Amino acid sequence: MTQALEKRKQDMSLEKVDEQPNKKDDSEKGKTDWIGEIKSIALLLLAVLAFHSLVAKPFYIPSVSMMPSLLVGDRLIVSKYAYGWSWVSPTFHILPRMEGRLFGALPQRGDIVILTPKDQSSDYIKRVIGLPGDMLELRGGQVFLNGAPIKQEVQPDLMLPVDANSPCESREFPGLRVTDESGQSFCKLPILRETLPNGVSYDIIDLGPQSSDDIPPVIIPEDHVYLLGDNRDLSADSRVASPLGLNGTIPWENIGGRAEFITFSLDGTTTFNPVSWFTSFRGGRAGTSLRPKKESIAAR
Repeated sequence: MTQALEKRKQDMSLEKVDEQPNKKDDSEKGKTDWIGEIKSIALLLLAVLAFHSLVAKPFYIPSVSMMPSLLVGDRLIVSKYAYGWSWVSPTFHILPRMEGRLFGALPQRGDIVILTPKDQSSDYIKRVIGLPGDMLELRGGQVFLNGAPIKQEVQPDLMLPVDANSPCESREFPGLRVTDESGQSFCKLPILRETLPNGVSYDIIDLGPQSSDDIPPVIIPEDHVYLLGDNRDLSADSRVASPLGLNGTIPWENIGGRAEFITFSLDGTTTFNPVSWFTSFRGGRAGTSLRPKKESIAAR
């Protein structure tokens, strides 16, 4: 009896000893591997940055310089590989400014591109008009390439609905805000259809005589481009001196990518109220291609 009791005590003691490792294992399982979590997040961020730097990146339109093609509040996708890569390709411009591009290609006339000015670090968005070797000038607002005028055709006025992101302020669009019979306000914009020698056509806004309408002939250097905004009279582009404008032609390595399409557009009424996240969407802009349309050159 005594021996059986002693044996039972020994068995219970062994059971208690065996329980300890299990408790330790359970405790280990309950702990968070913070180092592993941080590594995972860091790898995810690196993957996102690599994608934005090498493949594609979202972009927001903050100004009126590319109207009517792009409105304030438009969100779009920029392809980073279209012209190869350069110092400006990384999402954050951390590389030193260097000449040349890796797997480089020049933009085509009419492409809308993202670029960094020669003496700034901010991003601009403009349209490529002149290529290396071109002689470009402006006379009375009309672009001349190699001595020949770019075709311009008057189009019907664009009735752009007024909203928080497109308020049609008098300092930018004097006398162009109108109201229809229902009380809705519009910005009545004068439109010209411009067609480049390669058949690419797009609409521009011409508000009348401006100081930037006449630019003396410029010979575009090798590996440089000349850029203009579609809102021709309200664009700080190659015609405009720094620090506001691009101050002349731009080296091709300063081009960060090509605008491809609009993902969505907001009218500026978004608030903390979740309902406004949906009501502030502008209809009809999502999915709009930003690749320029080409007309038949023979037909012209």
